[in-house]
Amino acid sequence: MTRALKAGRVPARSGRATSALVFLHGYGADGNDLLGLAEPLAPHLPETAFHAPDAPEPCAGNPFGRQWFPIPWLDGSSEAQAAAGLAAAAADLDAFLDGVLTAEGIAPARLFLFGFSQGAMMALHVAPRRAGGVGGIVACSGRLLVPERLAAEAVSRPPVLLMHGDQDQMVPFEDMGKAGRALDAAGFEVLAHVMRGTGHGIAPDGLGAALAFVRDRLGG
Repeated sequence: MTRALKAGRVPARSGRATSALVFLHGYGADGNDLLGLAEPLAPHLPETAFHAPDAPEPCAGNPFGRQWFPIPWLDGSSEAQAAAGLAAAAADLDAFLDGVLTAEGIAPARLFLFGFSQGAMMALHVAPRRAGGVGGIVACSGRLLVPERLAAEAVSRPPVLLMHGDQDQMVPFEDMGKAGRALDAAGFEVLAHVMRGTGHGIAPDGLGAALAFVRDRLGG
């Protein structure tokens, strides 16, 4: 049984959504951490509704935040607990995305994921395993989990924009290249944007790259 995810929503500025963008927050944060990005994006995506779910579990490393799955080197969990948490959270997110499609009345190709850090890991893990796919994935400051399983388990191949700060001290910058190579080998269209001088965060130029990526795939 999947767990219902609490989520914030910003409706389409036009009053009628023809697309949706789902923000997936990082470890120890919550949906509100990214939902504020709807404000600068909405004028350029007037027919897009924005959703930002909270991850399903309280964060072991931050009692005020949430986590998609435990991270052994941060919270002392085991690899088995991390794997089980990922599997459970993937099912939760998959069900949530189905709900967004139904609520907004849109096709999968009009649904986009924007994940940061652990949320980027979730986006890259879940979207390729959805039969209906999504319109695209923006993965910022994350990594591709279990890359050796991607080619065999992917049932759809949405375009991917990888973004990473070249000064990231939390998730190494090199992980962007590793993800890009694995995605490319598995047949994905992959674009990359390096946020120069940026640590573990989303720089203005990165947000601009994400906006251009989504707009291009919505037909401008």
